[in-house]
Amino acid sequence: MAADDKQKILLESGTNELEIVEFRIDEKDANGVVVPCYYGVNVAKVREIIRRPTTWKIPNSHPAVEGMMQLRESVLAVINLSYVLGKQNEDLVPDRVLILEFNGMNIGILVHSVSSIYRISWERVEPPVKMINSANVTGVVKMDDRIILILDFEKIVAEICGHDVLYRIGDEQMTEEMTLDRSMRRILVADDSRFIRNNICSSLRAAGYRVEEAENGADAWEMITGMLQRCRQAGAHYSQEIDMLITDIEMPKMDGLHLTALVRKEAALRDMPVLLFSSLASEDNKRKWRDLGANDIVTKPDLPNLVEIADSLLR
Repeated sequence: MAADDKQKILLESGTNELEIVEFRIDEKDANGVVVPCYYGVNVAKVREIIRRPTTWKIPNSHPAVEGMMQLRESVLAVINLSYVLGKQNEDLVPDRVLILEFNGMNIGILVHSVSSIYRISWERVEPPVKMINSANVTGVVKMDDRIILILDFEKIVAEICGHDVLYRIGDEQMTEEMTLDRSMRRILVADDSRFIRNNICSSLRAAGYRVEEAENGADAWEMITGMLQRCRQAGAHYSQEIDMLITDIEMPKMDGLHLTALVRKEAALRDMPVLLFSSLASEDNKRKWRDLGANDIVTKPDLPNLVEIADSLLR
């Protein structure tokens, strides 16, 4: 079975598994010894891996942007990941480029080497809650002889490219719909990226929704089951505690597809709206995720439409 076919299975079945591409961004210690550092990215974001091509500088660009490159008929920006991660490795030259595609865009990422592809359960991916300076890390995978850090490329690219990649609703963008009473509507938002989660939650709260947050699917499911138990004890409908779930797909412990499947298996929650919010939301994936039980799917640059979509699902 081809790699693309296997990845499609993971994205449509809710198996709570993923495949990661492991790569290295090395650095040198005080004695000049090369220290290998291991990172990972979801295979679903990787279009191809190539040797480093010729790049051309972009005037007045962000210092993390190495330049631009030509890939067949396209021109892509190339990000120097060493700079983003603050590595001290000026004399270590990266010679591989990961071509990533997410949120409807393509971008090149300079890395020192690409190691392997691993298929693992999201249960093996731990949140980086106890790590120092983990702003660009969304998960930690413990291997037998090393640790792989899963990077938050949505945040990295958004901070470099600015609002053209990820928009945030400001108070000035609110229209007459602010007159709608959303104060009794409760939405649970599950996303492992603090950067993305803050944008989602601030948008919903600015619109008047009551919002609770979960850092991953496992925490979200624990919160949902607790809410449901309280409703059963009180003889109340689930909406007494929660009206809607908005969840990312890629999360430690439990991904959003498995979370959606668990919600749909619970008879009392079958009518609760579930909105998937993901950078992997291609038209093909949207169709499969609706079959899994999602009411709607949006990509992360669609944040300005989030409140309108939530309103439509909660009418």
